[in-house]
Formats: sequence, structure tokens, C-alpha cells
Amino acid sequence: MTETILVIEDDREISKILNEYLIREGYKVVMAHDGEDGLRRFASIQPNLLLVDLMLPKVDGFEVCRQVRQQSEVPIIVVSARQSDIDKIHSLGLGADDYITKPFSPLELVARVKSHLRRYHRYNGLKEKEKVLNFDGLMINTNRRMVEKEGNPLTLTMKEFELLLALAEAPGQVFSKEQLYNRVWKQDDADDIRTVTVHIKNVRRKLGDGSKHPRFIDTVWGIGYKFIGQKHEDS
Repeated sequence: MTETILVIEDDREISKILNEYLIREGYKVVMAHDGEDGLRRFASIQPNLLLVDLMLPKVDGFEVCRQVRQQSEVPIIVVSARQSDIDKIHSLGLGADDYITKPFSPLELVARVKSHLRRYHRYNGLKEKEKVLNFDGLMINTNRRMVEKEGNPLTLTMKEFELLLALAEAPGQVFSKEQLYNRVWKQDDADDIRTVTVHIKNVRRKLGDGSKHPRFIDTVWGIGYKFIGQKHEDS
């Protein structure tokens, strides 16, 4: 499986150097040139590792580290011209795994990328057998966090994927909105459970699932939702 690295860097020349060296090592590289776009791309592509500058337009690197770490354990390497110990300590405190100062050796950076990915794979057991849920017309790969409908890949955000997975792992079981909110967002604030409705609507739209005649997610009025996809006969 080709690993994806998200590079969030506003300096185009540095971005070009990183892109060349990482592609040479066989990685897929996705670029973002400001923090806001970086967070958007992170949610959509689910990269295996992030390289993040600190001095970014719109949303700075500190905030990128904070938001990413709230959602994921993927390795984050800060690559910055800021060399003070305070910046390094603050970055690591927000969830960064490593800190490289500019100017840097591209070969050393690639070596650190490989090292962090090895540790991440060992920690998460990603080399174990993949867990795949197969339904008629729908495939959910839980390790790769991939979803395909009729063989076509779907692009889900992290929360959309986790909602779909929570339902699909227990076909026929009715989940209240509160249960789904607690499980996916890991919070108990009942005032925010309306976000479940919004995310379910988005998942249904991407699945092409109509509310009147649903194929995968059914509404249980007054309670919540249940998954009604039919298990694939070969599963």
C-alpha cells in the first residue's frame, strides 16, 4: 500500500524539494499551502504522516497540530525556521512527534519520515490482516479507512467514516443520536447531537442512499438510525 504524506508548507521552493525527495522514496505526496487548506485535505485524504510548517497563512502550524492530534494519532513532523526551544516545546506539547529546523537536509528528513512511519505501524498493528466489511454494493476497509460503492471509491471525512463504521459493524442494531455522538465524537454534550444528523445526511448523500427507500442507513423515527445493508454472500 502506497503511503500518503500531507505537506503543509507555504514556501513553494521548499514544497518542491520535499515533493521530489518523498516521491523518489515511493510516497504519495499531497500539498497544501496554508493551514486552512491543510486541515481540509487532512480530513478528506486521511494521510499516513504530516509535515507541517509553523508560519502558515490563515491557520498557523500550532493550530494545525492541535486540531489534527484531537482527531488522529498519525505522526506529525514540524519543519520550521523557528529555532527557539519555546517553539519546539510548544509544538511537541500540542502533539507534534518531531521538530526539524530549516535549513534541513532532505535526506535526514526522509530518514525521519521512514522512522516515524515504522513506529506508527508497529504501534497500530497495521501490518496485521486487514479487516474488511463486505455488503451488497458496499465495501468498508477498516484499516485503510476506505469505502467503495459498487467498486467506486467514496471520499468520506474522518467523522463520516467513523459514523458509517459504527453502524455497519452492528447491522440491524438501532443507535440513538446520543449513542453515536458519544461513540464518534467521544463527548457527552447533548446540545451538539444535531451534528450527527448533519453527518448522517452527508454520508447518505455520498452513498446515494435515499431517505424514502434507503439501501444502507435507515432512520428509526424518534430514536436514531440503523444499518440495513445486506451482508455479501461471500463474507
